Amino acid sequence: MHDEPNLAALDLNLLVVLEALLAERHVARAAGRVGLSPSATSHALARLRRLLGDPLLVRDRQALVPTARAEALAPRLADALASLRTVLAPPPAFDPATARRRFVLGLADYAQFILLPPLLTRLAETAPHVDLVARDFPLERPLERLDELDVLVAPDRSLARADPIGPHVGAALRERRLFRERFVCVARRDHPRIGKKLDLATFVALPHAFIAPRGIPGGVVDDLLAERGLSRRVALMVQHFLVAPYTIAGSDLVITLAERVARAFATHLPLTIHEPPLAIPRFAMHLYWHERRHLDPAHQWLRQQLLAIGKEL
Repeated sequence: MHDEPNLAALDLNLLVVLEALLAERHVARAAGRVGLSPSATSHALARLRRLLGDPLLVRDRQALVPTARAEALAPRLADALASLRTVLAPPPAFDPATARRRFVLGLADYAQFILLPPLLTRLAETAPHVDLVARDFPLERPLERLDELDVLVAPDRSLARADPIGPHVGAALRERRLFRERFVCVARRDHPRIGKKLDLATFVALPHAFIAPRGIPGGVVDDLLAERGLSRRVALMVQHFLVAPYTIAGSDLVITLAERVARAFATHLPLTIHEPPLAIPRFAMHLYWHERRHLDPAHQWLRQQLLAIGKEL
C-alpha cells in the first residue's frame, strides 16, 4: 500500500508548471505560459521528476515526449487544477433581476416603518425574487448576535447602552451611518392646554406617553428635565411606537417622537406637531453588519440599497 503524498510539503506551483510542460512539450514555451524563466522551469521539472519518481518528459529530437506515467496523469491533473481554479475563483456577480435570495434584517419597529416601504419599492423594480425577513433587533447584547442577521439597523446611542463593543465584537463589526433624526412633540389637535407653541411649563405639567423598548422608564427627555430640577409624569409607557400616535389622538397626553414618524401619522390622525421646549439632541440610525459578509456581492448590493435610501432620507 503506497503512502499518500504529503500535500502540505508540496509546492502546488509545480503542478501548474507540469500542466504547461505537458501542453507545450517545450521548456521555453512552457516557461512563457506560466511566467517563469526557462531555467526556473527546468528546475521545476527536475523537482517534479524527483517528487514523482519518473522522468515525466523525455527528449525526442526537438521536442519533449511524455512518459506513460505523464500521459496517465495528464487528464487527472487537468481536472484537479480546473477544480482548484473554480474553488479560488471570485464569487459570481450578484444579479438582482434574477437572484432568488432572502435577507434577514434586524430592525426595530421605527426602522421597519421608515425603511421597509422604500426598500420594498426598490425590490419590486429591480429584484422581484428577493425576499425580506424583518426582526426586532435583539435587545440584549445585539452586536454579539449580529451573525444571525444580514444587517442590523439601530440608533447609535441605543447600542452603546445595550452592548458596549468589546474587542471580540468590534473586530468583526462593520458600520455606516444611514441618516439622522430629530425629536418633536405630538399632541392631539385642539388640545385644551396647548396653544400655538408648547412651552416648558405646559410640557412638564401635561401627562406624557413614553416609548420604552426595553420596558425601562427614563430617557433623554427625563435626563434633560432632571438637569433643570424638573420631572414629568409618564401616564402611559409602551414598548412599541405604532400604538402611541393613536393613543395621543384620543387623549390629552403628549409624546416626544421621532419627527418622521410624527409627520407620517399627522397626515392620517388629528395630531399637531410642536417643537420641543428642550434642546433634545438628534440621534443617528446606523447600519451594522458582520465582517464575514462584507465582501459578499449579494450583501454589498443590499447595503447599497439601504445606504441609498438613507441618503434620500
